[in-house]
Amino acid sequence: MSNDPSDAELRDYFAELGFITCSPTIIPVLRRAQKAAKVSDVTVLLEGETGTGKQVLAQAIHKLDQKRSAFGFVTVHCSTISEALAESELFGHQRGAFSGAVQDRKGLFQSAHRGTLFLDDVNDLPGNIQPKLLDVIQRAALRPVGSDREISVDVRIIAACNQPLEPLVREGRFRADLYHRLNVVKLSLPPLRERNDDMASLILSFAKRHDSLYGQVKTVEPELLGLLRPYTFPGNVRELENAVQRMLFLKTEGSSLGVADWLAQSGSDALGAGQDLLAEAAASAWKAISQRGISYAETIQGIERRLIETAVNIPGCTRRQMAQRLRTSERTLYYKMRTHRIQGPGA
Repeated sequence: MSNDPSDAELRDYFAELGFITCSPTIIPVLRRAQKAAKVSDVTVLLEGETGTGKQVLAQAIHKLDQKRSAFGFVTVHCSTISEALAESELFGHQRGAFSGAVQDRKGLFQSAHRGTLFLDDVNDLPGNIQPKLLDVIQRAALRPVGSDREISVDVRIIAACNQPLEPLVREGRFRADLYHRLNVVKLSLPPLRERNDDMASLILSFAKRHDSLYGQVKTVEPELLGLLRPYTFPGNVRELENAVQRMLFLKTEGSSLGVADWLAQSGSDALGAGQDLLAEAAASAWKAISQRGISYAETIQGIERRLIETAVNIPGCTRRQMAQRLRTSERTLYYKMRTHRIQGPGA
C-alpha cells in the first residue's frame, strides 16, 4: 500500500483487518491508526461506547505494527479483573507469595512481551493498581508479587475506555498521571447511530461471517436500511451483529435481508404492540424538525434526554432497574446520563 492511500484504499485495507466502514467520519481515525501502528512504542487510547469496535481497531493496529505483529496480542478485561488479584494477574507472582500461589506464574505483561497489551475498559481499572501500572509502563520493568527481582518487559500499550477519562480524572476516580501517559494518541470511535453510511456494509459483512447459519446473502433491501436509520443501537456494532445472526438463523429463503427478516428476529408481537406509540412519537419529532427548524441530531438527542429524565423520575427506581426497563446496560445508561448531565440514582 502507498504511503498516502486514497480513502477507498484505506477502507479496503482496514476491512481486510476486520474493521468495516464506509463512513467518511471514520477515515481520519483510520489514518491516525495507521500512522500510530508505524510507531510501535507509542501508547494509544481508544474512546467510544461499548460495542463500537475498539478491540477490532486495536487488533488492526497490532497487525500493522511490523515490530510486534509476530508476537502476542493480550487482552486485559479491566472491568472484570479482581481488585485483590489485579497485581498478580498483570505482573505475575512467585510461588508462596500468598495463599494459593503454589507455583510461579507469569502475568499478562510478561505474556505480551514484545507484543501488545490491550487494556479494555481501562476506566474500570481498580484504583490500587493504577499507580503500579503507571510505574511499569514508564520504566518498562516489573516485579512479580513476592519477588525481589525486577523483570524487563517490552510491551506496547493500547487502552480502551467506554466513557471519557477526563471527567473521571476531575472527579478523582482515575489518576491524572496515568491518563496522560495513556493519552499519547487518542482515537475516538463514533457510535453506530452516527454511522448510517456503514449500515449496509456492516450487515453484509456480518452475513458473510456467519453464513453457516443460512447461506449467501448478497444484498440488503433499502426498506430495511430506512427502518434502521432512526434506531439508536445502544449496543452499537455488536448489537447489530447479534441481530444479523438472529436474522440468518430464522431465514428460510431468498438472498437478501429485508424488513420481514428484521421483524422476525426482533419479535413482531413486541414490535407491533408499541407501533402506534412510536408512530405518535415520530410524528411529534417530525413537527419539531419541519415546523421549528430543529435539526435531526438535536431532535434525537432531545428525545433521548427526555426519555432518560422520565426514567430517572420514577420513584424508588435504582440505576440498575432503570437500565433493565430501558433494555440497555447499566454502563451505557451511566454514560448517557453523564452525556446529558442528568443527575440520577446510584446502582
